[in-house]
Amino acid sequence: MFSSRMSVNQSSLLYGQLEDLQELAFIERPIRRSLKTAEEIDQLTVDEDLNDIERAVYLLSVGQEVQRASVISNLPSLVRQNPAETFRRVVPKVREVLNGSGAEIQLAAAASFLTILQDDIILIHTHTYSILKTVLLHLNHRDTVVSNAWLETLLSAINALPKETIKQEVLNPLLYQSQLSHSLQARLASCRILGKVSCKFDSHIVKKELLPLARSLCQDVEFEVRACMCRQLESIARATGVDDIRTELLPELVELAGDEEGSVRLAAFDTIINLMEMIDSDDRLHVVVPLVMSVCDTSSQADEAVVASLSFQFGKLCSGLAGSLSDEQRGRLLQRFKVLCVTGLQTEGNQTDINNESKLIRCNCCYNLPAMVMFADSAHFLSELYPSFSSLCCDPEVSVRRSAAASFHQVVKLLGSNVQVVHKELLVLLQDDALEVLDALMNHLEETLEAVLSRGENLTLDNKFPELLSALLLAEQKVGCSLRWRLHEKLLQRYSCLARLLPGELLHQSFSPRIFIILTTNKVLPVQKEGARTFCIFLRYNRKQEQRQEMMERLIQDLAQGRSYWNRLRFLDVCEMASEIFSRKYFNKHFLIPALELVHDPVANVRYKLCQLLPRLRSSLRLPADKQLLQQLDFCVQKLLCREKDKDVVATIRKTVLELDKLDLTEPFHKRQERDLLDQKKEKEETLLLEMEQLERQQSEGKLNSEKHAERKRRESKTSLSATKSMSMSSSGAALSAGKEMRKAKLSRSRSLSSQPTTSKPTNSDRPVKVKELSGTSGPGKSMLQSKDDSLRTVHFTMATQSTSSMPVLIRSNTTSLLDRASTLDHRTSSMDHRVSSTEQRDHRTGTLDHRTTNMDHRNNMVDQRTGTMDHRSSTLDHRTSAIDQRDHRTSILDQRDHRTSTLDQRSKTVDRGCGVKESQSRKLSINRKSNSFSVQSGRE
Repeated sequence: MFSSRMSVNQSSLLYGQLEDLQELAFIERPIRRSLKTAEEIDQLTVDEDLNDIERAVYLLSVGQEVQRASVISNLPSLVRQNPAETFRRVVPKVREVLNGSGAEIQLAAAASFLTILQDDIILIHTHTYSILKTVLLHLNHRDTVVSNAWLETLLSAINALPKETIKQEVLNPLLYQSQLSHSLQARLASCRILGKVSCKFDSHIVKKELLPLARSLCQDVEFEVRACMCRQLESIARATGVDDIRTELLPELVELAGDEEGSVRLAAFDTIINLMEMIDSDDRLHVVVPLVMSVCDTSSQADEAVVASLSFQFGKLCSGLAGSLSDEQRGRLLQRFKVLCVTGLQTEGNQTDINNESKLIRCNCCYNLPAMVMFADSAHFLSELYPSFSSLCCDPEVSVRRSAAASFHQVVKLLGSNVQVVHKELLVLLQDDALEVLDALMNHLEETLEAVLSRGENLTLDNKFPELLSALLLAEQKVGCSLRWRLHEKLLQRYSCLARLLPGELLHQSFSPRIFIILTTNKVLPVQKEGARTFCIFLRYNRKQEQRQEMMERLIQDLAQGRSYWNRLRFLDVCEMASEIFSRKYFNKHFLIPALELVHDPVANVRYKLCQLLPRLRSSLRLPADKQLLQQLDFCVQKLLCREKDKDVVATIRKTVLELDKLDLTEPFHKRQERDLLDQKKEKEETLLLEMEQLERQQSEGKLNSEKHAERKRRESKTSLSATKSMSMSSSGAALSAGKEMRKAKLSRSRSLSSQPTTSKPTNSDRPVKVKELSGTSGPGKSMLQSKDDSLRTVHFTMATQSTSSMPVLIRSNTTSLLDRASTLDHRTSSMDHRVSSTEQRDHRTGTLDHRTTNMDHRNNMVDQRTGTMDHRSSTLDHRTSAIDQRDHRTSILDQRDHRTSTLDQRSKTVDRGCGVKESQSRKLSINRKSNSFSVQSGRE
């Protein structure tokens, strides 16, 4: 059973193989390998021993037409190799072949000679004449295409020919060919040759020999000849000079501007516009302006070709006539331009005309928008040109919107501070569905955004600002979803300018995450590299340290340490871009170590990419500062040399080692010096960014401190005023209490003195001591008291041994209490002075601290001039207020001192009076004692 089944399967398999073999046999059946016969092959066979010149001569002589055309097309290369032999042997054969040849060989010969003349392959004076004879011989070919090809060759040869050769070989046949008896093609060629040769001669020869011929051609019966000659009058006018334009050429141009044919009028009109700078002001006012107005009025009834040419020259026309137009004429030209901007849009039945001429007219209007903005003045843009501009930006045709986007950057530059007027149109173009429009806008997006985003300081508060950012992000997403990767690359390159134009916080929140997504998800390598460059630029110009650190950590975690080898390869691309953007110091600090750690990567492609990047990493190191980093790089190279198993990586690391060895030797000194200077410049910029960050932080902190300081000043001023009032009230109360105490002391002293007996006998030992003690506070009565005490001491020296009585004790106790009160008063006065001085010291310290704080605020306020000026003024006002308060406080303190001094003077006077009373009483006592002693002695006697 099994054998039968196997036989059936084998037979079916064999049958299938036989069918396959039959099909292969059908495919491999013998076919004719060549369409040439043996005789034809013999004719096409060339001896291999012939050189290039001999082979060319042989093929031109006996070869077929295709071989001759190949030799003639290869003529420029033969001239480069051996010009002398080529012109001696090959070019004569080419002349022979051209006689009676077909159009293919004629066109090949004309193209070859034109290439030889344009590339300056030959020596002009040696071989141009031979080429010129060939060109002139076939200039009047019956085929128009061939004739035009030889004419282009002749016009190119004129630039290289000397004047004498042109005069003999070109001008003499030109006079003959310009006659009416010759063909139309010959006369048209004469017009072009005449305009070309006019720049080779001086004005006298042009006026004498070329200008009459040009006038005759301007009066030709064929309108093609008149139009062609009219366009060549510009070259003739520039050759003759400004003086001859008014008398010789301007009347001819005005006459041609009134020609019956529209193409002739248009040619004359274009020539006048091109010569506008050479026409004087009087001719502009009396000749050109009426002509322009008539052309603008009649162009609406003319054909669309004339209107299209007028629309192309309209901006140049208005700019040239701006100084010669009245307000009414200026308004007419602006109105005509408005009509041109909507040509073809409003037709019968409100249908849009899809004619190509109408689209061309509107595209030309977009091209002339900048010139018309200058003509109308940017201040009147909103009232005069904005409706037309908005219409062109929203045109139904893609080509028109693309032209509007291409000239948008020039319009916003001219608008200046009024750029917010076209904000809506910018959003419309950014959100356009056609990528061609976005591509045209991206060409000058940096200039456009710079003009739009730099118009004001409070732009972030404007409600239009978020719309612009969202439009930019949506444009990037739209392009990213398409297959136009080149446009995506261009867009990312243009978005790098946002690092200079947008605030760092906004850039970090909106654009940096999107660029990082492109790095990790996009699969197009050029787009990824451009995204890496843009991300590095965002990282470099970010002023906040926290945000830079966050971006670096994300690069390390998601790319350098990512799970996908594709992301790790992208990190090496980021390192390559970062080495160009950042300084060596920053690059070595943040990028070098993570890149070298990829030597342990398990994927060979990553190690292969690292090996290619090693020379760039090595060039960023400088000894001896980067010695440790160099050791790590050497360790990386050694590991790759010793342990690498992938053959491609091994081959690459060996080449890299040779490059590393030659790196310091092959680089010239001046290039190394230029790189060092550039790196120093980058490092300075990075340092400046860090300083700006610190200044901004100090500025924000200074604003807070200034606000707190102003609030504290206001509080202190209120507190100082209340303290001054309380101190004045306390000082007045203290003065009143001191006066009451003085009155009580006087009354007590008077009572004590009045109650004392008069018969007591004082001792001589106590009295002078008390007087001596009072001498420190008795004022000018010190000397009198001392002299009286001395006299009394000499009279009563015999009474020194007597016992003391009660009267001297009373006098001594009262005097001691008075002195104690005086000393207590002095102590209180000194303590009060000490308190006053301590209060002044505190005020002085507070003033010094306020002054230092004000200086600190002044330094901080110098960062931001506007905010700082206001803070400085407020701090100065607070400082002045505090100074006035201090002065008032000190004045009150001085008043208190004066009051206290007067009080002390009164007290000292009272003490002096008490001392005087006591002295008088002591004198009376001493007299009484003396009288008593005399009476006792007389009684004894």
